[in-house]
Amino acid sequence: MSRVLNAVAWPYANGPRHIGHVSGFGVPSDVFSRYQRMAGNQVLMVSGTDEHGTPIQVQADAEGMTPRQLVDKYNRVIVDDLQGLGLSYDLFTRTTTRNHYAVVQDMFLSLHRNGYIVPKTTLAAISPSTGRTLPDRYIEGTCPICGYDGARGDQCDNCGNQLDPADLRNPRSKINGETPKFVETEHLFLDLTAFTESLGSWLAGRTDWRPNVLKFSQNLLADLKPRPITRDLDWGVPVPLDGWRDQPMKRFYVWFDACMGYLSASVEWARRSGDPDAWRQFWCDPEARGYYFMGKDNITFHTVIWPATLLGQNGAGDRGGEPGAFGTLNLPDEIVSSEFLTMSGSKFSTSRGTVIYVGNFLKQFGPDALRYFISVAGPENQDTDFTWDEFVRRTNFELANEWGNLVNRSISMAHKNVGSVPKALTPADADHELLALSRAAFDTVGGLLERNRFKQAIGEAMRVAGAANKYLSDQEPWKRKDDPDRRDTILHTALQVVSDVNTLLTPFLPHAAQQVHGALGGEGVWAAQPEVREVDEDSPDGSAPAYPVLMGDYAREAAVWASSPIEVGRPLAKPSPLFAKLDPELGETGPEWAPVVR
Repeated sequence: MSRVLNAVAWPYANGPRHIGHVSGFGVPSDVFSRYQRMAGNQVLMVSGTDEHGTPIQVQADAEGMTPRQLVDKYNRVIVDDLQGLGLSYDLFTRTTTRNHYAVVQDMFLSLHRNGYIVPKTTLAAISPSTGRTLPDRYIEGTCPICGYDGARGDQCDNCGNQLDPADLRNPRSKINGETPKFVETEHLFLDLTAFTESLGSWLAGRTDWRPNVLKFSQNLLADLKPRPITRDLDWGVPVPLDGWRDQPMKRFYVWFDACMGYLSASVEWARRSGDPDAWRQFWCDPEARGYYFMGKDNITFHTVIWPATLLGQNGAGDRGGEPGAFGTLNLPDEIVSSEFLTMSGSKFSTSRGTVIYVGNFLKQFGPDALRYFISVAGPENQDTDFTWDEFVRRTNFELANEWGNLVNRSISMAHKNVGSVPKALTPADADHELLALSRAAFDTVGGLLERNRFKQAIGEAMRVAGAANKYLSDQEPWKRKDDPDRRDTILHTALQVVSDVNTLLTPFLPHAAQQVHGALGGEGVWAAQPEVREVDEDSPDGSAPAYPVLMGDYAREAAVWASSPIEVGRPLAKPSPLFAKLDPELGETGPEWAPVVR
């Protein structure tokens, strides 16, 4: 048994999440976690809502509420959406907890003691109309390096270089378009220049990463510079240093504390699970492996900044030092980064109206149709355009016709002719060939899932379903009334392959997998689902009510990554359709809440 940390990017709590978000951090991470559990490994899948920073304040102002009220509102919306999608978190929490504040401050103090934090006087961008600090990402302009018009104040997405807002040509606020005012202010910086050699050595050993992720990260090493970790704002984690802790307008900025959430969520999970030190098995055991799931816009933070933070806490940066409060922490083993899911060629954007919210999608189409589309046609290694036409086509011709029809026809014929799982009395070459193909798929699909090759993995599983449909068409059991032994053997073979394919598809389609398990006469929980649990923990300012978290009892599920012989004689009932076909017109118009714009 191996221990696997699944660190999933934190959705920002300034609004409901759209399907572009969950295509990057959500569905791929859950497919991976479910497979790893089925393969017998111990998994810790953690994340939560990211709740600090100026964008929260901006949205709170727009909605006429306090930042605390805003994050309480959207934390609950996001939790409900992710639970509906079936994302099997061991803990999905939030960053506005006493536990998170304590972990962030302890990590900071370790970095500070080891000499990786430096104070600097810098120019801060201030909104002339509000007097608030504008975060780097809320300033855009022309990149001084490559000339790209649309570079952010922290990074140019065109050339990949880190930037400073004051360096942008023609800077402007993304909030209201005004030109920011730059004023001198003192801030604390993470001295990334002190990790050039240690980061370079670590990245050189990441030979199994996706090539685009590794190359992008290595290119950043040539331009490392100190990066500010504090901001002039009052919504965030306080700085635990003399001269800083009592300043109401000095807080850690959101990018610094959010990545530490992976650790703080693990610490919280351990406490809630009854063993406060259990998190160390995933973070301090060199044999444990850590996988980080996110969209491509988060690569820099997870392949350079977060590893540097861990190295500094461990006392393993270029300046050395001693391990901090958490001991020696593991660095990421793999960064699983997805590209963007777009809509009509544009990145999903609430402000531009190109958005499909997860909640609306689940209400009309259910979770597994979306999970399937993201798995088979999502932005795994290149930007992918979501269209309603393609969604309808894949739902109707692949989920309903290919997989749903195989399940329905196999179980229906066995129910009608036998009433239970029949015996295989006259096996033939065709039966052996199909069963061999089905059994071999466990190694093939499992190997692909180990390497996070989700498209190929689900394609291989569906290939077995296609072979089983062809087998039934070729063998024609409905014409074998005069040879019931052969008919029953064909049906037994088909049911065995249905069971196998259902297992292969369980990480992708856990809700449908539970339904198929029941249709095959199985009892109990096949694929466990996350539960929303209300918990109490005082927030740092004492203002938070009870809040929801996602947890789950995944050890009780029956799903195992292996071909299990079906039980002869198990009663079978008439099955219900697995997937309903969609009206083809939907592909032309879209639903009312996300219409196709021509």
